[in-house]
Amino acid sequence: MGENMRLISFEHLVDWCLEEYKNERAIFGIKEDKFYRNKSGNYLKTVFGDKLGSAIGPAAGPHCQLAQNIIGSYLAGSRFIELKTVQIMDGEQIQHAVNRPCIYAEDECYNCEWSTELTVQQAFAEYVKAYFLIQVLAKELGLADYKDFAYNMSVGYDLEGIKSEKIDNYIEGLKDASNTEAFKACKQFLSDNLNKFSKFNKEDLDKISPNICQSITLSTLHGCPAHEIESISTYLLTEKNLNTFIKCNPTLLGYEFARETTNKLGYDYISFTDFHFKDDLQYNDAVAMFKRLMLLAKEKDRSFGLKLTNTFPVDVKRNELPSEEMYMSGRSLFPLSITLAAKLSKEFDGKLPIAYSGGADAANINEILATGIQPVTMATTILKPGGYERFKQIAEVSESMLTPEFKDIDTKSLISYAESVIEDPRYQKSYRDKVKSRKTENKLPLIDCFMAPCKDGGCPINQQIPEYLKLVSDGKYDEAINVIANDNTAPSILGTLCSHPCQDKCTRVDYDKSIQIRAMKFVAADNAQQKFVDAIKKSELKSNKKVAVIGAGPGGVAAASYLRRNGMDVVVFEKLDKPYGIVRYIIPEFRIAEELIERDYQIAVKQGVEFKFNTDVTDSYEQLKKKYDYVLVATGAWMKGDSPVKEGQEKVLDALDFLWNARNEKSAELGKKVAVIGAGDVAMDCARTALRQKGVEEVHVVYRRTESYMPASQEDVNEVKEEGIKIDELLAPAKYDGKVLICEKMSLGDFDSSGRKSVVGTGKFIELEFDTVIGATGAKVDTKPFKDNSINMDDRGRLKLLSSLESNIENVYFIGDCKQGPSTIVKAMADAKTAALDILKKENLSNDFKKFNVPMENEQVYTRKAVLAPIEKGKEEGERCLKCDQICEICKEVCPNRANVIINVEGFNNLHQILHIDGMCNECGNCGVFCPYEDRPYKDKVTLFWSKEEFEDSSNVGFLKLYDDKFLVRAENGNVIEHTLGDGKISNELEKFIKSVSSDYKHFLNPTVIG
Repeated sequence: MGENMRLISFEHLVDWCLEEYKNERAIFGIKEDKFYRNKSGNYLKTVFGDKLGSAIGPAAGPHCQLAQNIIGSYLAGSRFIELKTVQIMDGEQIQHAVNRPCIYAEDECYNCEWSTELTVQQAFAEYVKAYFLIQVLAKELGLADYKDFAYNMSVGYDLEGIKSEKIDNYIEGLKDASNTEAFKACKQFLSDNLNKFSKFNKEDLDKISPNICQSITLSTLHGCPAHEIESISTYLLTEKNLNTFIKCNPTLLGYEFARETTNKLGYDYISFTDFHFKDDLQYNDAVAMFKRLMLLAKEKDRSFGLKLTNTFPVDVKRNELPSEEMYMSGRSLFPLSITLAAKLSKEFDGKLPIAYSGGADAANINEILATGIQPVTMATTILKPGGYERFKQIAEVSESMLTPEFKDIDTKSLISYAESVIEDPRYQKSYRDKVKSRKTENKLPLIDCFMAPCKDGGCPINQQIPEYLKLVSDGKYDEAINVIANDNTAPSILGTLCSHPCQDKCTRVDYDKSIQIRAMKFVAADNAQQKFVDAIKKSELKSNKKVAVIGAGPGGVAAASYLRRNGMDVVVFEKLDKPYGIVRYIIPEFRIAEELIERDYQIAVKQGVEFKFNTDVTDSYEQLKKKYDYVLVATGAWMKGDSPVKEGQEKVLDALDFLWNARNEKSAELGKKVAVIGAGDVAMDCARTALRQKGVEEVHVVYRRTESYMPASQEDVNEVKEEGIKIDELLAPAKYDGKVLICEKMSLGDFDSSGRKSVVGTGKFIELEFDTVIGATGAKVDTKPFKDNSINMDDRGRLKLLSSLESNIENVYFIGDCKQGPSTIVKAMADAKTAALDILKKENLSNDFKKFNVPMENEQVYTRKAVLAPIEKGKEEGERCLKCDQICEICKEVCPNRANVIINVEGFNNLHQILHIDGMCNECGNCGVFCPYEDRPYKDKVTLFWSKEEFEDSSNVGFLKLYDDKFLVRAENGNVIEHTLGDGKISNELEKFIKSVSSDYKHFLNPTVIG
């Protein structure tokens, strides 16, 4: 029954708010320090005449459906509240029409829910309850000394439905609620219980007007004809005497513009056809209609305007949601919405009032308001970590933009701003650095689920990232390098070159930009590593066993370091004359300086690792085992990959050969014009290196897909573009004769199983002149030594190893690129750690990997939450860290309905635990999207039920209060138990949960519910 929300009575809502505030200094999870108070005295006068304490609020959607949602929005800073749309289809009928989950806001947001899931009568009651409680709390908490908020009702979708009795009662009830049961009941309860409040009194109660809302927004379905929209608007203006907005769809911009713009911004994977663009209201018809309605509104002394924008329909092609069509919003919608605003504003010379929604947040709110657009509502930004509490920052930063007089839109300013947005990197898909998901493969535990995904799911060597970020930001570099070097044997190299998968998991990516974790590591290394190296003393040998490591690349050196510092005797054999293989000999010097490599190498040397350079190991592994007890093979991937062209392969220069010559021979004759075929990090290195060679004037990267699909990191792609290197997309090289590269033009096809668009040949070819073509499509592993030594491999030539990376030959391990082909430095180091730990375990030796405790004050963590923060230079960047391994609570933050709550439970590792309240959940799925574990909190956390029907219809571990100390409990194994507190029938964990809720959170238990 999780998708059917239970409505809390007004009496219980009041008690809930007062009890939670008294005990937790929070209301519905919104902490007191995130309550918004307008300190400037500025206010906004809307076109409807409302006096607002801020210019912002929730868009008609998930954040304004239940009373607690609306109250939470207000507390955090919302003052213009768009009520969720009501229509003739409601209640169970619409609940059954909406598939679950119905929200997917990982980056751009998608949803397949639209109107209230309540009955119209229930929705009305929820809005009335919130209306009263907002005014009670505003006075009681000192948030405002006047009614500083306004409702805006929303109805749809046709005139017949809007004229129906229940919708008409809804409209008239909000216009004047004095005779409605909901209004009278709320007022009577407050009148009878004024003793519950210290500041709210009878005079305040008498001031609460029954005229709840005098404005309305018409939300129309796609395909609604112009005459129907005009008829409804005319009805609302004349017969209902309401100030009226019309929601307009981005389809007014036309298919070509929308497709071209989304493609340009990197959202070419978002699928939509021209159907709705042809079927929806057309631009010229809209303009003519708006002119007539403006005149009509003036005649009736009403206000008329537009709400931009409504839903943008797209097709479900990548299994985002269980639906065929969904609606897109967020930053991908912003360029379209603001462009439509500019276009219509120009059409009406700024005289047409425009309210706004579509990708607004703290980073752009002032630019929007500066144009005269107001008020501004939002949904996507508050569906992300931080949730409702993001409103506070948005309200505070925009306070200076509040104006006591409604003004025309500054059309010139708006047009200029809209044009700039199209070019703004923040609205390009690449701004998210190709991060797909922050989720890890870790299972969500029932308790103690706080986790920093940067280290527990993102970093292959599990570096203790929040710990060293805190130390670096505090300027404690010596302590920071100790934390880093605990897991990382090459702080300077990884501080410079790491592929930083940790940053892909950083919670900050769902706010603004990932913390620059790699850069922070380098700050520590640059300030403290030499001192750290100087202090290293040769490790004592604790075993008479010896280890041979073949290859002194990053993996080989790491394995040697891990083993030697823990007491093993290690010799590293390297056929080159210096360590670190690819890093030293292939990666361009402008990316990594020689002294940084040497600084890392000295860690292993000081620990006592023996290196033998210019030594090519020719003995078999069995022969080596006669001298050494363990053999670790870390020979890398140095063989040429397959040629990227079918004809003229011999004329294509191999990437590794080119980079070797450029770095070690200090020269490479390339001619004037160079092409690099490939799209990975090596290709980017080739392109940038080629541009630096004498005589080279022009470099192109040739790729068969589009930039958004390039496997290279976004920062590498950005650097290539910044240096003037051209990226030739959708070209598949076929032939090179030494002068002309012939490429087939490609096109993107349908989505494949990976969620990417496939690439399809067009049969059309293009000839491009290049003096040199460099092939950078991947190196290979020389598997001959493996075959010669009878190492088990699969049909594709990949090694078949145990999880410890031990081969079929006992005590012979394979790590790094030789194991499965070219990968990353940090993954090679992770292999080294895995193999080293296995060897130490076999030798009964303890290891020196330890956990560091670098806590942050909880209040400091909470202060950083819900706040967008730009990237900082130097050590201050660490101050953006949200210390997720100490406090996570993301599932609480992103839940629109406040169904995930924090409770304090004694006896666990973390005092704060997550409790899921089934009766407040509609299974929208949003907490499942943002939880860093692979699971879904609304399905996998301890759940409180409010009815036996809900309990029996669920499979969640959880409990239902029956009476006194009696509970119905579903245990971890799925068994259902009638439990009395203290009878020992359930686990200690569940017992603690139930006791805590029973004693400290009685307001959660079995409230008076409606429906």
